[in-house]
Amino acid sequence: MNSETVQSTEMDKPSLRQDNLSAPGKLILAVQHMFAMFGATILVPALTGLDPSVALFTSGVGTLIFHLITRGKVPAYLGSSFAFIAPIIAASEGYGVAGAMIGCFVIGIIYTIVSIIIAKAGTGFIDRYLPPIVVGPVIITIGLGLAPVAKDMSMGHLPTAFFTLFVAIAVSVFGKGLIKVIPVLIGIICGYIFAAFVGLVDFSIVQEAAWVSIPNFTFFVTEDIGASLPAITIVAPIAVVTMVEHLGDVIALGGTVDRDFINDPGLHRTLLGDGIATTFASLFGGPPNTTYGENIGVLAITKVYNPFIIELAAIVVLVFSFVDKLGALIRSIPEPVMGGVVILLFGMIAVVGLRTLIDNKVDLNSNRNLVIVSTILVIGVSGLPVSIPMLGIELEGMGLAAIIGILLNIILPMPQEVEEA
Repeated sequence: MNSETVQSTEMDKPSLRQDNLSAPGKLILAVQHMFAMFGATILVPALTGLDPSVALFTSGVGTLIFHLITRGKVPAYLGSSFAFIAPIIAASEGYGVAGAMIGCFVIGIIYTIVSIIIAKAGTGFIDRYLPPIVVGPVIITIGLGLAPVAKDMSMGHLPTAFFTLFVAIAVSVFGKGLIKVIPVLIGIICGYIFAAFVGLVDFSIVQEAAWVSIPNFTFFVTEDIGASLPAITIVAPIAVVTMVEHLGDVIALGGTVDRDFINDPGLHRTLLGDGIATTFASLFGGPPNTTYGENIGVLAITKVYNPFIIELAAIVVLVFSFVDKLGALIRSIPEPVMGGVVILLFGMIAVVGLRTLIDNKVDLNSNRNLVIVSTILVIGVSGLPVSIPMLGIELEGMGLAAIIGILLNIILPMPQEVEEA
């Protein structure tokens, strides 16, 4: 199918912005998306020494920037990127937070440059280098690669995690009307109540929080740039990995909502949106942004793909970044509650990858295809690391799996070529 046919098919589909939900219904779904991204978004600043409220602020604004640049066509939420945890810590220790933020600022510039190149050169390379045999298992590794996160979050109190999970499953399968499309939110609420009964909730977090507070923004100035140039070499190379992850997330998102976002609004726009959001975040002292798998999982469960709901979620997050009492209420949610929810969300992402293989009728009786799929899955899920000291890059997980899969797809002959030989 050529690009003109794909674009024509996309134009024939109803707009993602069409749904039958009332305004309160949209708001409830937006809050559900906020709950899905909240834990991971504040975890990154907590690990790197940045301010969680700043991370919420920059993720909310970054998501709105992304939607503006992608013309409101892509229902993606942008939150803190886990890929930059180690580089930010290393850069901060050597050159301060300002140095780390300068490195993150350069990441956004790299994204912008690559987006311009793609806009000029086109995306024809994707059909050649990223066919379903590569994309499908890469998407699976996005979901399964996050499984250890779900495990670690759940292990604090397994009864709470499984109670939350089973409530979310029950609502998703047996719920009716609006209730059916908010299984994550209901699961978290019920899990929170269960956790409170077993003594897992620390209510002092909410009691001690102020109603209104200004996030602790960190701004770098021109004097910091010259002294912090080495920090760029620590942080910027990770862009190679995160751009591969970005492509995987965009393809996974497209597979979830049955849209070809690579062509419309275009990979150059999604990459530019991600890059500008990351640049903005660095200016205020927030971690780099990335499209969130948790929210892709919510889309897969609810089947409500309206980008406006994501935009509304971003606005709610923005409000929460200044209303510390509300933010504290969410921070008081025990990890096992979120652990139970993300078991379902991460599994849904993996299923999208499996569906990509099935829908495209990938022949797994072929040894060539079996080799590609199995190699991608094991490398992606195991997190096997490969270092490139000369470039200061360490590839692992989905990023490395995608690169290996692309190389195998290029090198290994097609089945008919083997038979002819």
